[in-house]
Amino acid sequence: MVLVLWSWSSAFKLGHVLNTGDSQFERESARASHDRSHTATLEDQRPKTEDRRPIPTAEELEALSWFERLAFRIVRRMNRGRWKRFWTWCQSTMGAGWIHLSTYNIMNVYGLEHVEAASHDRPMVLVANHRSFFDMYAVSTVLFRNTSWRKQLFFPVRGRFFYQSPIGLVVNLIMGWWSMYPPFFATGDHPLPEKRAFDKFSFRVLTDLARTGPGNIIGFHPEGTRNKGDDPYSFLRAQPGVGKLIMEARPQVIPVFIAGLCNSLPRQVMRNWNREDVIRIHFGPVLDLSEHLNKPDRLRTHKEIADTVMQRIADLAEQDRKLLGK
Repeated sequence: MVLVLWSWSSAFKLGHVLNTGDSQFERESARASHDRSHTATLEDQRPKTEDRRPIPTAEELEALSWFERLAFRIVRRMNRGRWKRFWTWCQSTMGAGWIHLSTYNIMNVYGLEHVEAASHDRPMVLVANHRSFFDMYAVSTVLFRNTSWRKQLFFPVRGRFFYQSPIGLVVNLIMGWWSMYPPFFATGDHPLPEKRAFDKFSFRVLTDLARTGPGNIIGFHPEGTRNKGDDPYSFLRAQPGVGKLIMEARPQVIPVFIAGLCNSLPRQVMRNWNREDVIRIHFGPVLDLSEHLNKPDRLRTHKEIADTVMQRIADLAEQDRKLLGK
């Protein structure tokens, strides 16, 4: 806890790192809004580096409150360059360490060879069902502890909690090591449509991360929200957003099925010590989506891709059912 508090305070003390000069940030935003089409053309022609990441326009930033802008600037900075490398190290050692201690007696992993067989020079999108708050934390722990190649994780999240209160920022730090980025506000159970303009920027960021960057791993829940039903083999309808992301970024897509996690951290720790409710994580092979990717880029195609992805997750769920003899 002392280390966490130190990390939190040190991040705020480095004002020049977090603010990067408000005037500079605003100038960048103004330039981006001045001529979006010209900027997009230049981004396509230039090699991608940390300095070429998408920049929000002034209009997109205006959709956020002052605290949301502050939270965004902090987390954006923490997900770039040497700061991202530092927090990834924290995530792979301390973060993965305590999750391992909370799950090692009951954690069973299948199909990890499919992740190893994928190209490590291209981004991966892990598409998983969503039943527990800890789904992607468990998956990231498996990857950090069982694979050795360099990687960095990004988990797009709803901005309502993680970017609208100091508590949300703290949770992003101590649970995700700032990896819960980029934020989306106009989706989910309680959307904020007035912030849809900023979501367009977040989608550009997500697409960029899924298109370029060796070792980039994006954790994505196609269902769009947590499934609160009792049946671990039931799923919500996949949202077309995952199809749009795959269509535009063309990343490697790996399906993941997760079962056995609960939503209470103390209870999860007790389950580990009592060896109750075994956790199962199944990784599938990289999906061949060429049939869909050759179709027109429209909503119908996005839905087809999303449904295909969800079906592959369901196939892994069926493997799990047979494994347990159910």
